[in-house]
Amino acid sequence: MDSLDYQRIEQAILYLEMHAAEQPSLNNLADHIGLSPYHFQRLFQRWAGVSPKRFLQYLTVEHAKKLLRESASVLDATFEVGLSSPGRLHDLFVSVEAVTPGEFKAFGKGLEFHYGFHPTPFGECLLVLSERGICSLGFTEEKSREQVLDELDHRWKAADMTEDVTATGAVVERIFAPTGPGAERPLKLLLRGTNLQLKVWEALLRIPEGMTVSYSRLAESIGRPKATRAVASAVGRNPIAYLIPCHRVLRTTGEIGGYRWGTARKRAILVKEMAATQLVTD
Repeated sequence: MDSLDYQRIEQAILYLEMHAAEQPSLNNLADHIGLSPYHFQRLFQRWAGVSPKRFLQYLTVEHAKKLLRESASVLDATFEVGLSSPGRLHDLFVSVEAVTPGEFKAFGKGLEFHYGFHPTPFGECLLVLSERGICSLGFTEEKSREQVLDELDHRWKAADMTEDVTATGAVVERIFAPTGPGAERPLKLLLRGTNLQLKVWEALLRIPEGMTVSYSRLAESIGRPKATRAVASAVGRNPIAYLIPCHRVLRTTGEIGGYRWGTARKRAILVKEMAATQLVTD
């Protein structure tokens, strides 16, 4: 997992976001990140699983709208039966546990957490574990490590925090390389949130890989069709990136919408998932 590769890809994605209407050439993209067209093409194809040209097609609003339409019938079925895609290993092997009301009020008093910073295919992350499961996963490039730890301390300010990169590294490997050792063991999440937030986060887990849903459709799925804004706020407060796939929520217009870890990263994760599921083939 090379975070440096992701940094280069992110530069290209940001450039594509700004210049999509101009249909930038391979030479334009390669020149922007300081590589030859040959090396950039190889880097992009290796990392994203698709060509820069195909990636640009994924970025269009028209494609996003098409994806929302195609996802609708699949999502109806998955929301109805409460299951996720059988093709995504760590959707099947994620279980959720909420903190008790007492732990919620006490900000995790009595809990012991282990944390570590690690490279991933989408940049550096901070993973936090308790004996009951993963309680935080976030990408760090948008902020310093100190800022990220301060935010963590605010959310779990009464818990005991210990750095342990050995323990957290093994879990990061399972998350981002789910066919490796221990992949068959369930991943447990320990969540601290309001009742509405927990419902939204659990609903996000039922969105299959390669699919997307609108904020309004997500609100309907939890029986709160008039609470779209509150649902969007809960999506934005998701404490566990990637595993709880808030990146799969788009605006009804097909626009990418916000993402607490950056819109370029949201696009990157979505496109890698689309490529992996071959929703659109070359």
